[in-house]
Amino acid sequence: VCFFVAGCPGGLLPRPCRVLVLLNPQSGRGKALQLFQTLVQPLLKEAEVSFELMLTARQNHARELVCAEELGHWDALVVMSGDGLMHEVVNGLMERPDWETAIQKPLCSLPGGSGNALAASLNYYAGYEQVTNEDLLTNCTQLLCRRHLSPMNLLSLHTASGLQLYSVLSLAWGFVADVDLESEKYRRLGEIRFTVGTIFRLATLRTYQGQLAYLPVGQAASAVPASPALAQKGPVDTHLVPLEEPVPSHWTVVPEQDFVLVLVLLHTHLSRELFAAPMGRCEAGVMHLFYVRAGVSRAMLLRLFLAMQKGKHMEYQCPYLVHVPVVAFRLEPKNQRGVFSVDGELMACEAVQGQVHPNSFWMVCGSRDALSGWEPQRPPPEEPL
Repeated sequence: VCFFVAGCPGGLLPRPCRVLVLLNPQSGRGKALQLFQTLVQPLLKEAEVSFELMLTARQNHARELVCAEELGHWDALVVMSGDGLMHEVVNGLMERPDWETAIQKPLCSLPGGSGNALAASLNYYAGYEQVTNEDLLTNCTQLLCRRHLSPMNLLSLHTASGLQLYSVLSLAWGFVADVDLESEKYRRLGEIRFTVGTIFRLATLRTYQGQLAYLPVGQAASAVPASPALAQKGPVDTHLVPLEEPVPSHWTVVPEQDFVLVLVLLHTHLSRELFAAPMGRCEAGVMHLFYVRAGVSRAMLLRLFLAMQKGKHMEYQCPYLVHVPVVAFRLEPKNQRGVFSVDGELMACEAVQGQVHPNSFWMVCGSRDALSGWEPQRPPPEEPL
């Protein structure tokens, strides 16, 4: 867990500053490079932000680049693409032998993809109105020019096959994951690809069988598991036991095992225009857990997704939709139906569990809404409030 950014006193990037820009030229509608040159670059020049531009050429290219990069050359890493590229960058930093230092390098998200949920969330935290496309890119670039930094939660994930990875945004299973991944074929349509995918999936609505358990915020202060901590690199997941063992007794096990969707979300937005968590920014060491139980009608599900554009879906008080603030979770699919989407990236359908870690990395963000209770001079309490 980081509490101080080397070279960034007061939670501010220096002026002038030098950044490395990682840009996926194929992201979104394939216009990311053009937008960077015409919209972003002039603003950076005016704000004395010099940069070196690296174009990614394939999947996991950014991950490889940050694994090998001499990070001391840069004051921050800027990622211009969709959410998947930030996922690559953070996992690349966490794979380094010096991960504890590497993950403290400030990051900045500039929306260039079709989802851009992380950028939309940062836009919301800064107090801006919900916007899309060039307006969202302009707002996020202005945040970089203003240089404010804020600490972010990080989700550590472990799967039954032994995979360990990190999420900066979300893990989805069921409806949301299927829409996210099946709509890839409509990528050139931009954000409307999600609308097309939603309509298609509603027409062939599925249910998914699995066991869901979680550690609610109020129970997080209970005794940590007696089992030894999971063998891992990175921050220690004190609330998790091996997947072969039952969850600890102070966890909540959801009695239903038929779901339409399960969503773990670290931020407020699921895409630029899906305000999934109107209850606001999570406190340090807390994440949103949403699930929809089987039995919900297609009409209600459509109403929920339409209302989500303005963050009004919780007002329906739909009995099938459940929201819980949690610090850890476990999800065990009963079969191979459906896929997992982690930060918009495909993951095999298998048992998975995760724990959120507070104040684990730094991002360029508006200063209006820092994580609740966070002060740079002293570490947060060991257990989230």
